[in-house]
Amino acid sequence: MKTLRQIGSAAFVLGLFVSVFGGIPWLVIVKDDPPVPWWLRMAVFFLLGGILVVLATLAIEQRMRGLPQAPPAPAAPAAEVLVLNSDQVPGRPVTEVLGLVQGQTVYAIWIGKDLSALIRLILGGELTEYTEMMAHARTDALNRMIAQAAEIGADAVINVRYMTTGVVGSAAELLVYGTAVKLGQ
Repeated sequence: MKTLRQIGSAAFVLGLFVSVFGGIPWLVIVKDDPPVPWWLRMAVFFLLGGILVVLATLAIEQRMRGLPQAPPAPAAPAAEVLVLNSDQVPGRPVTEVLGLVQGQTVYAIWIGKDLSALIRLILGGELTEYTEMMAHARTDALNRMIAQAAEIGADAVINVRYMTTGVVGSAAELLVYGTAVKLGQ
């Protein structure tokens, strides 16, 4: 279903761009009452057909929503650095504070997925396009923070916090930060 929805989204985007950037200039240049050319008819067909394909696949997915889905595989961390959101590691004393470490990324989804999310917003249900986007952003930002901690020789990162902000449109910035420390036995 996801592949079919992406094909529908691509058809919509193609039809939209040809209609706007080809059809409008053509109409302005010709100005009289000419017959609509075949390429403009195809563009409108792609635009409307793409929307219908996205709507149909989302409706089918909502009916199948009760079926279990496999969770995405987590990405491997950059190094063996313990990551905690507490201010200490149980059973191990902090021997040295190395400083603040952070990881940051800005993610966006393409307009086709944005269309799917908009339609799902109308029909109801989880906006899986944005959920997937934020999961990827979290993993990338966390791995960047762990890599930075490993570079300075940290055993752990404590007091880990996440912060998310919208940048523009459907783009979101995700920042993860914490305190890199050395641990004793």
